Amino acid sequence: MRILVVEDELDLNHIICNKLTKEGYNVDACFDGQAALDYLEMASYDGVIMDIMIPKKDGMSVLKTIRAEGIQVPVLFLTAKSETQDIVRGLDAGASDYMTKPFEFSELLARLRVMLRTVHISNDSILNYGSLQIDTNNHRVVRDGVTVDLTVREYAILEYLVRNRNIVVTREQIRANIWSIDDDINSNVVDVYIRYLRRKIDDPFKEKLIHTIRGVGYRLEC
Repeated sequence: MRILVVEDELDLNHIICNKLTKEGYNVDACFDGQAALDYLEMASYDGVIMDIMIPKKDGMSVLKTIRAEGIQVPVLFLTAKSETQDIVRGLDAGASDYMTKPFEFSELLARLRVMLRTVHISNDSILNYGSLQIDTNNHRVVRDGVTVDLTVREYAILEYLVRNRNIVVTREQIRANIWSIDDDINSNVVDVYIRYLRRKIDDPFKEKLIHTIRGVGYRLEC
């Protein structure tokens, strides 16, 4: 899952990002409200962790702007503004959750899981396509009744392909949705991971799901 962290305190931003990365999340980071808007308009995120008191545009303004533009990504405010009226204002503006600083990382991770789980339940937590079944809550993949063990990156690519089944997706679209914007990756990294995925999803089975569209990208089709 892809998370955007918006926090102007440099050290805290890095700590949050490192912790989320170790938990298996794909993380982008920025340090002000205008950059947050740019990121949210450029890429698709599963969730946002955002401070309110950030430069250029405060977090509340960012939230109101993206909601007005129809961007419904869940937002968790993580802020030192702890008055009841601040919390009510944030939730009324469209935030999914609100945490005050200082905080415990274990609680932040738990709230993030709940926030993302709630969204995915409403968007069908079980994805079925042919003989393939994906439990998006537990990241469990089954094909023809056989559980398939995938790495975090392999799973993310497979879920992206399933959600875009029967549609040709380019290598750049896969890269942009699976890797962080600032990741320095080789041009062929998508092809490498598709090969890894095929060995687990396609090679042991008669029917092949992942099809190469020469010169363009890939399509999941059965």
